[in-house]
Amino acid sequence: MAYRVLIVDDSPAMRAFIRRVIEMSGFELSSCFEASNGQEALDLLRFEWVDAILTDINMPVLDGEELLRRLSQEELLRSVPAIVISTDATSRRIDRMRALGARGYVTKPFRPEDLRAELERTLEAPHD
Repeated sequence: MAYRVLIVDDSPAMRAFIRRVIEMSGFELSSCFEASNGQEALDLLRFEWVDAILTDINMPVLDGEELLRRLSQEELLRSVPAIVISTDATSRRIDRMRALGARGYVTKPFRPEDLRAELERTLEAPHD
C-alpha cells in the first residue's frame, strides 16, 4: 500500500532531504505534500487527505506544537498520525510533543531506516 505524506518544515532543503530519505528507505509513497509552517499545513489539509504528517517543531507563523494542538481539535484531522522530526532529543520535549498528540518522534540526524521504521510503526498502530 502506498501512502500520502505531508512534510512540514520551514527549510526547503530539509523538506527535500526528508522526502528523499523516505524514497531511499523504500517506503511506498503515492503522494508527498509539503508545507513551510503549521498554518500552510492546516490550509493544505482542508483540500488534501494524508495518511501521516511529519513535522518540525520550530517554524515561523505556526510552530509544530501549535500545529499538533490544532490537529487534535479538528474532528477529521485528529486521527491523522503526526510524527515529529526535531534536533531536540530531550525527554522533556519528546514527552511534551507526545502529550500534544504526536504519535512518533524522530531525532535529527536520522538514518533512512529509522524514519521508515517510525512511519511503519505509526501507520500500523490503531488511530483515534
